[in-house]
Amino acid sequence: MSVIPPKGSRVRRAPTRTSFDPMTQPWVASTLKFGAVPSAHLTPDWLRLVLSKNIERPLDIPNESLRRFPGREGPLVEAAVLVPIVMRSEGLTVLLTQRSAHLNDHAGQVSFPGGRCEASDADVKDTALRETEEETGLVREHIECLGGLPRYITGSGFAINPVTALVRPMFTLAPDAFEVAEVFEVPLAFLTDPANYRFHQAQLPDGRLRQYYSVPYNQFFIWGATAAMLLGMCQVLSEAATPNP
Repeated sequence: MSVIPPKGSRVRRAPTRTSFDPMTQPWVASTLKFGAVPSAHLTPDWLRLVLSKNIERPLDIPNESLRRFPGREGPLVEAAVLVPIVMRSEGLTVLLTQRSAHLNDHAGQVSFPGGRCEASDADVKDTALRETEEETGLVREHIECLGGLPRYITGSGFAINPVTALVRPMFTLAPDAFEVAEVFEVPLAFLTDPANYRFHQAQLPDGRLRQYYSVPYNQFFIWGATAAMLLGMCQVLSEAATPNP
């Protein structure tokens, strides 16, 4: 992890605003070659077995773009997110947030709790835990960190380090209203079935072609980096559940 300057010394970066409506762009069903994770595998013990080590090999889900958004050129900003898998008795879920509409980065989008790495953070796990508590009120005493998923690069200039974790229920949330509009959960079985994902292509005003995944759930449109990281976890779990021929 690269060293990040303290908050007071950060360079102010241009806000990012999506220049198209991601919900209305043409899409096709996912054609990825891995299948749904059998529900019998979706237990805390099996996830510990599969996700306890950092996953560093390349996955089939590409990063957003090698070309940065205007105003977001320069060094990547290191960040970390928590992928919180809640151990509900009725079935495992993934806790997600919807970001407030006024934020500079990814306003209004569904995301994992997380944010920029700070020089005071011990490592990316510490960043993910700190940001999760700041954003949602979920304290680390309820969280069992597992391993990391592959680093994800966004067009907005972030290098995101996803940290998977199991969360014990009976926690209390206290979302930061400035950053978080809503906190909700999605069944892990839904998110580990690639048939629920869509592949979109959007022609941008500057002539570029933007490609991204989405996984709509109820009233929530999960897309972009969050959908891609979820799909990456789906691939890791699917391949672990499928015996080698």
